Parts: sequence; C-alpha cells; structure tokens
Amino acid sequence: MSGKVVAIAGATGAVGEEMIRCLGELKFPVKELRLLASERSAGKIVKTPFGEISVQAISEEAFKGCDIALFSAGGDVSKEWRERVVKAGCLMIDNSSAFRYEDDVPLVIPEINADAAMKHHGVISNPNCTTAIAAMALWPLYKEFGLKKIIVSTYQATSGAGAQAMQELLDQTREVLEGRPAKAVKFAHPIPFNLIPHIDKFQENGYTKEEMKVAWETWKIFGDKDIKISCTAVRIPTLRAHSESIVIETEKPVNAEKAREVLSKMSGLKVVDDPSKNLYPMPLNVSGKFDVEVGRIRQNLVFGEHGLEFFVCGDQLLRGAALNAVEIAKLFI
Repeated sequence: MSGKVVAIAGATGAVGEEMIRCLGELKFPVKELRLLASERSAGKIVKTPFGEISVQAISEEAFKGCDIALFSAGGDVSKEWRERVVKAGCLMIDNSSAFRYEDDVPLVIPEINADAAMKHHGVISNPNCTTAIAAMALWPLYKEFGLKKIIVSTYQATSGAGAQAMQELLDQTREVLEGRPAKAVKFAHPIPFNLIPHIDKFQENGYTKEEMKVAWETWKIFGDKDIKISCTAVRIPTLRAHSESIVIETEKPVNAEKAREVLSKMSGLKVVDDPSKNLYPMPLNVSGKFDVEVGRIRQNLVFGEHGLEFFVCGDQLLRGAALNAVEIAKLFI
C-alpha cells in the first residue's frame, strides 16, 4: 500500500480533529494514521476517513517509521519532542509559535512561499492564524502593487483561545441572560456582549504579542522587513472564524476594480464583494470552509490612489491551523 505514515500530536483537540478532516477531504495519501494525545485520552476510539483508530499516548515508538508528524499540542509539547521526532527521520509540521522565529525553521503558507518549505531541517512552522488569514489577501496585492504600510484591526473568535474559551462564551451568555453575573476565567474580562482589546501578553512597546506576531510573521513569510505593519487585536463574542479590517498603502497606484481582479486569481481566496446585495465576508459564512473571503474592497480615503481598504474572514482552525498544516504536508507527497 503506497502513501505516507502520518502522526497527529494533539489529535483529540479542536485543531487535531480538523487535521483528520483535512487529510480526508484533501485526499492525502495516508498509508497509516497515528493519533497521539495525552495519557488520559489513550485508548479513545476516533472515527476518521481512514477507519476507526485508537488514540495512543505520545511516545518515541509512535514516531518510528513515521513520515510526517502534524503537531497541535501546544508549544511546550513541540519543544519537548522536536529532537526525537527529527531524529526518527520524521518531518515535523508544527502549529505552535515555538519555532516560528528561528532562522533555520521555514514559516510557510503553501500558496505564498512553498519553496521555503524545501529548505527545512526537519521542522516547518505554521503561522499564527491571524497572520495566515490576512496574508491570503495581502500577498497578491503585495506582488502586484507593492506594500509600504499595513494597518490591521482584528475581530477574533473565542475558539482562538481553545475549546474552554468557547464554552466560557456559551456558559457566560446563559448566565447574563438569566440575570447572573458572568465570571471571567479564560479571558481578562467577561466576554458575552463585550469586546476585549487584549489577546496574548502585552509587550514593552504597548502592543500585545498577538499583534506583534502579525508583523514578525508577515515579514518572514513575504521576505520583506521594509513593510511597516501595525495591528490591534480584539476578542469578540463569536464562536468560530476570525475577521480583520485591513488598510494598506501601496507603492504603485491601486484601485478597487483592479484589486478585485488580482484578488480573484489567488488560490484559497474568494472575493465576496457586492454591497448592493449585502454580500460581504462574515464569520458565519466561512466557518468550516477552506477559503478565506475578502470583500468591502474600496479606495482608502487617507492614502488615496495609493491606498486600499478591505475586510477578510477566515476559519482560523482551518486556514490558520489544520488546513495550512496539511497543505504543507502535501508538498512532500
């Protein structure tokens, strides 16, 4: 039987479940699928496109004879297992931030910089979900018009903070509707009927780490540190899919009509932009979908003929995590 032996570390988590789905829907040639998780999940039976599979506790044995390991178990787990996975001759595709900024670890979005993946030394990193969604629209505009400045405001779903955060939104919403006070656990403040302009830790420059990731990672993926990038990241009371309002200043003159034409040619990106029919990207419409949607494309009033403004939405569990990881893996079929 031809195909690859694939392991998923963190297989019982939200991203791990989406990785299993993506392997099936993208028709990845799986010879054997190994589902790895913590000791407490060992023995759990999971239905997959490749049959029912019993979850194993992560171990050195699990990576023997393995071709590709998709990691989504957190940065500490990735760091702990990196050396042993690579030593076993297994390609590690990591969804955490553990290795993204290391010079010898490619940071890859296959539609943008697939060539970088071929320069790996055993590990390839996935970008942060916010960066990945924005980059799908920014890259074709960068190639066509050049980018001088990027200003991003995000509207990020609770699922970006994990399954417990999603449950906190549901539980707290019920409490508020029933007249009881909501107690914040996963977030700094109650999330129902609220917006929290705080994702990840604050840095010395006043930005959060989530906001700085957009700059750090875009520079690395595009291979251009001259682009000036600023971001404000906001958590909103939705369950799934991130949205972003993006303003750009271009090097060459740009207009909305030409931008739509350029964006429509980008693989993995769908232009949804007809305000007369109330058609524009929304989280509900992209949840569970592979494509990132872009719309509200218009000339920016500040930068004029060198400015553009638009809105993007993408399922961060897919484009920002599982789908991107599987697409990287497909480069090695």
